[in-house]
Amino acid sequence: MNGADSQPAAGPQAAPAAATPAASAADESAAWQALENRAAREPFVQAWLTLLCCSIAQARRALLVMPDAAGAQWVPVAQWPDATADISLLAQAAERVLNQRRPEVLEISLFGRAGHAGAGLQIAQPVLRDGQPVAALALELGARPAQGAGAVLRQISWGSGWLIAQIDAQSVADLGLRLARAADMLALLQTAQEHARLDQALLALVNGLARRFGAQRASAGIVRRGRVEVHALSDCAWFDRRSAAIAALENAMDEAICQEAAAAHPLPDPAGARITVAQRELAESAGAVRVLSVPLLCAGRPIGALTLEWDAAAVLPPDIHAFCAALGALLGPALEARRGAERWFAGSVPDRLRAWRDKLIGPRHAAWKVSALAALLGVLLLAFATGEFRVSARTVIEGAVQRAAVAPFDGYIAAAFARAGERVKQGDTLALLDDRDLKLEQTKLDAQFAQVSDKYHEALARRDRAALGMLAAQRNQVEAERALVTEKLTRARIVAPFDATVVQGDLSQMLGAPVEQGKLLFELAPLDAYRVILEVDERDIAHIAPGQQGELTLTGLAAGRLPFVVKNVTAVSTPREGRNYFRVEAELGAAAQNLRPNMEGVGKITAGRHKYVWMWTRHLVDWLRLTFWTWLP
Repeated sequence: MNGADSQPAAGPQAAPAAATPAASAADESAAWQALENRAAREPFVQAWLTLLCCSIAQARRALLVMPDAAGAQWVPVAQWPDATADISLLAQAAERVLNQRRPEVLEISLFGRAGHAGAGLQIAQPVLRDGQPVAALALELGARPAQGAGAVLRQISWGSGWLIAQIDAQSVADLGLRLARAADMLALLQTAQEHARLDQALLALVNGLARRFGAQRASAGIVRRGRVEVHALSDCAWFDRRSAAIAALENAMDEAICQEAAAAHPLPDPAGARITVAQRELAESAGAVRVLSVPLLCAGRPIGALTLEWDAAAVLPPDIHAFCAALGALLGPALEARRGAERWFAGSVPDRLRAWRDKLIGPRHAAWKVSALAALLGVLLLAFATGEFRVSARTVIEGAVQRAAVAPFDGYIAAAFARAGERVKQGDTLALLDDRDLKLEQTKLDAQFAQVSDKYHEALARRDRAALGMLAAQRNQVEAERALVTEKLTRARIVAPFDATVVQGDLSQMLGAPVEQGKLLFELAPLDAYRVILEVDERDIAHIAPGQQGELTLTGLAAGRLPFVVKNVTAVSTPREGRNYFRVEAELGAAAQNLRPNMEGVGKITAGRHKYVWMWTRHLVDWLRLTFWTWLP
């Protein structure tokens, strides 16, 4: 039944062979002319239906339904033989075949109808194009045709080729019109984009609109501070913004903007619910016959309007209203972007604030309202809620007492028994210094002491007082030197003074190396007594005082927290990374088993209770105070 298989010559044939409603030769001739000339849809389908019914024997009445212009619903587009006949039954039949997408043949009773008695036929058939219905024909016959209902259905199928050809031609024409309108829109958009400033772009736009559609005048306005202001008039470089003509233009633009839809005088659709008072007043004051105002939309928000005026001689295209409405939606974002690029801080910020205000107190935008409420509650919480103020500082663990083991005299390393990180007990040997020279010196002094002692006894036997005094002094000198060497020999063995951990020192790579007296060889720290050294930023040192408590977490023991108490705030500072850090000493409340000297971490000192807003902004406030003080005269 698809009309794609039909040929135009197979359309409606000659006049009916049986009794049908009267159709004059003039009517048929006019119908053939409309059919061949491809007239508009309504004359064409009426002519097609007339010729089809005239070619079918016993045809009494017929109805053709097609989609409306918007394609939203099916409407009757042609009736035969006249538009006053009752078509309710035919309309129902057409609706059924549209839903079923197949023909329907019903036998009906004609009793009580003028000029007829007995049974008749009701035939309905959809017209399909690519498997989709594009029309439906319902036909009532006064009697059963001699060749049967199938012959009528075939005749309708062959004749539907004319109808489908008209639909295709109309589709091609509509597509061409849409392409032409799209080209017009792109050309106007390009015209507006070619200019750097908004006013220049608007002037070029209205000049192009006026020339393209033969308008007497075209104008463009932009919304500022809640009211539209005219910015450009076609073929006009300057105009008085305070004149009555400009006020009438702005009122017409405001009317379209408030309705967020096109407003025209006269209305293209008299049934449309549009307020056009300002359009009518503008037409009367400007001497125009037709006026059309469309809003410029950006993200659904009107940012301006276009107004066109025509005189009586102008011929308007039928789609001018739809074209201008689409043009306003296309140009709106481009013009808004151009306006935003030209505006300074004082203009863009109020617009942004107004947009936020509309989202907060206007309809919709529930997420904005919930977020604003949450932010307000957060600000109130920060402004009035208080919490513990804690100062963070880098920390390092040191022994409570640190003992240094130094070289007792100039010598050489003979042996090393400990190094950094090892634990030692009291009395353990840490290192030995080479004592061979000392032992030789001791032997030498022993011999000298024996020699002086012998001489002393000989002088005593002779009772030589002068010799006794001199020899006694020599013997005392040698005795002192012997004691010094003996003490050095004793101190050549370096031992641990207490149970400790070797914090610093590794002589295993220095065997035989010379050392000077007083050189640090080892540094020892006790195993069970530690202290905490905190490096506090100079910006926070004023909040620290002895007796404050805190907690620290070490890098190697991150799972636990160790309590401590501040004992001393020293005046010693260490510069690091452009800031000064003061040394604060603290005592651990309880030492962990795995604690080691020089372990590092982060400590937090509790320095009272303050408001959260003060805690998070104190550094910024102090910096601002210092900056103002620096720059103020």
